[in-house]
Amino acid sequence: MRRLGVHPDPFPVWKLKRTERPSTRIIDDKVQRKSEGDGGFPRAESGEFGPFIQQEYPRFVMKHPLSGVLMDMGRKLAKMVDGTVAPKRAPGTHDPVANARHIKETAYFLRADLVGICELPPYAVFTHDRYTNEPIDCDHKYAIGILIDQDWRTAAAFNGHDWISNSMSFMSYTISGFIACNLAEYIRRLGYPARANHAMNYNVAVPPILLWAGLGEMCRIGDMVLSPFLGPRFKASVVTTDMPLAIDKPIDFGLQDFCSKCLKCARLCPSQAISHGDREMHNSYERWPVDVERCTSMRVGNQHGSGCGTCIKVCPWNKPNTTFHRIIGWTMMRIPFARRFAVWGDDFMGYGKPKPEWKWWMDLEEVDGELHIPESHDK
Repeated sequence: MRRLGVHPDPFPVWKLKRTERPSTRIIDDKVQRKSEGDGGFPRAESGEFGPFIQQEYPRFVMKHPLSGVLMDMGRKLAKMVDGTVAPKRAPGTHDPVANARHIKETAYFLRADLVGICELPPYAVFTHDRYTNEPIDCDHKYAIGILIDQDWRTAAAFNGHDWISNSMSFMSYTISGFIACNLAEYIRRLGYPARANHAMNYNVAVPPILLWAGLGEMCRIGDMVLSPFLGPRFKASVVTTDMPLAIDKPIDFGLQDFCSKCLKCARLCPSQAISHGDREMHNSYERWPVDVERCTSMRVGNQHGSGCGTCIKVCPWNKPNTTFHRIIGWTMMRIPFARRFAVWGDDFMGYGKPKPEWKWWMDLEEVDGELHIPESHDK
């Protein structure tokens, strides 16, 4: 719940340790821009991961009726990312500090869960569009990161890779896309260029923007940013713009040390795609490596569910926003020694195990245009 007054944010982001640079090493002038087509899903679609994964790709989200609905809605937002800028700038929009607060409040009014602002890193802009292969040119100065929670109660109920998994992802993708499209259009009506970037039409890579916007740190789950308040249990959209905005600084809540000790996501990953080793330099930035082919093939080729989010489910930072868990979270942030006991305590309390009594969704699979109870339903 948001507090009225000085801070517009629903979580105590003002208490986080702010730094000049992300906790992950980045050699800014050497990071090479990538095409969106270099990602795991485009490679699966192209057949790089084998004929079976290529065959399953068109249906791996659509085979469950709820995730299919959400993906269809996201597709409708794909063409709503840009538009005409008002010829005159609105009065009262020249102060970057006031603008930043106003834009955050607007995003929260539109039901964002967390928002951060940074200068757009040039290397975050993709070189080419995934679908058209057209070159991408974005010279906007600022980026607004928008996070949407995938729902802790559902995350607690599912086993990590059953029939609700893709619905959790695409619920967050679609809502964050809705917010980004509306926010970008609003900024354009104020007289400033702005473009929404969401799962159906990204022009930018999201992780570096979330890092610089102070929304999280890189974690062991590959090129993924983890929030101190939502853990990895979110999806994100981005609005790029030239509207003058005060920026947020990166944060450091001890996650690099925590992830070096935890290993729970690597231990429980169904495809064993997550590294058990140390961080490595990749494209001039530091990360824990992940086997993209194994991860993508598990998510696309899953025959006992729709997608996979096991790493998100079992992460010790995936917790509800209760007083108890806030205290534990702040302990992990501020007392490095306590991190050694975090995973033991997480396992002892049974976190990461499904709560079938909380299950609310239907296990259904579409096959040849008809819905069936999956054969794996009782397995």
